[in-house]
Amino acid sequence: MNFVKKIFTAILAAVTSLGAFMSDASASNKNFPSTVMHKLDVWSRDSGGTLIFSDSPEYVRRNGILYTDTVVGEARILFYHLNDTGVRKRFAVIFENTTNRRNVIEITRGGLSAPNRNFFSVGKITQTMYMEGDFTDRIELNRYERVVYQPQDNYFLLRPGQLIHGVCDLIATAPVKIFLMMYPEHADPLQFLEHAEILPKDANRLRGTFKQMNRTLTLKRPYDWERDGLGYILIGDNVNDLFKRGIDATDGSEVINYGNYGINYTLNFNVKFMTRFCLSPLGGHYAGALRYKYGSTSGVIQTPNHKLYFGDRMPPENQTVAQAREAGISLMTEGTELSELGSYRGQVSFEYSPPGASNLPVNIVLMPSKNN
Repeated sequence: MNFVKKIFTAILAAVTSLGAFMSDASASNKNFPSTVMHKLDVWSRDSGGTLIFSDSPEYVRRNGILYTDTVVGEARILFYHLNDTGVRKRFAVIFENTTNRRNVIEITRGGLSAPNRNFFSVGKITQTMYMEGDFTDRIELNRYERVVYQPQDNYFLLRPGQLIHGVCDLIATAPVKIFLMMYPEHADPLQFLEHAEILPKDANRLRGTFKQMNRTLTLKRPYDWERDGLGYILIGDNVNDLFKRGIDATDGSEVINYGNYGINYTLNFNVKFMTRFCLSPLGGHYAGALRYKYGSTSGVIQTPNHKLYFGDRMPPENQTVAQAREAGISLMTEGTELSELGSYRGQVSFEYSPPGASNLPVNIVLMPSKNN
């Protein structure tokens, strides 16, 4: 407790310097200037199938296999790669049935943006489509068959400097090997795969296979703003919400999913009074979407809702501010950027995943609603 008090004293002293950098924004909060927020305790549980994550090399400078591994049952594929050559390239997702019996792959949901040089647009479009949950597909593989999966063929052609980003959930009835590959524009992908090399990781090492691809965070007790004041839960700080560890199947090395990209969160809340929920970015630029479920209603909310991205007006946290937030005390100042998630009473849940191109961590902030 003494540590928290010392940190809190320091964070109060830092507010003046922070305020000099915090400009007014359309999503800024003005109702509770320089108000203390308290971290809310949650239960955390991981579950689900296997995440195949391919983001290294992020900037692809030559042809080859970006990542490959074998899955069975429930799985999720997330890829994020940029054509960093001077010519057009194609990207491929290839499924290989590794068994001597028929294999069926059911795509249960997915999101895919057309290639673009605007990272935030690609990330937001892909996540919005995924959260809307309207995309499904079915792939049938004969024994030992390989199939190139390109539901939008023109989306898999990348001009120099363009980024491709996609995510899909699937269920495979038998083991299937997945290849994610960049190859010459006019080459046959299956023929190219026969002699393609596996490209080395870049310095960020953001690729691998991760078990239990879903995470559920549930408040330990109902939120009562009369008792708890302004509250927040942290996502993606690697202190309160740990990053997933996995294996790079191409070389057997241990890897860390910095940011938990591709991990699908369910955030469960029980609130006593009508409560306003907001998302606040802490790491910088942010553009995404999430899904809410409230009684019999549900829908997708873009974050932020009225512009492409936000978080750019928040100065980076200094060490004192970050330590205080992680220990359980944070401040909402006039410049804190917020994206509205709605006001709810009783049980409400959100489906959330860290969006591509955006920065973590984020706070989910709870405060009294004007409707009380």
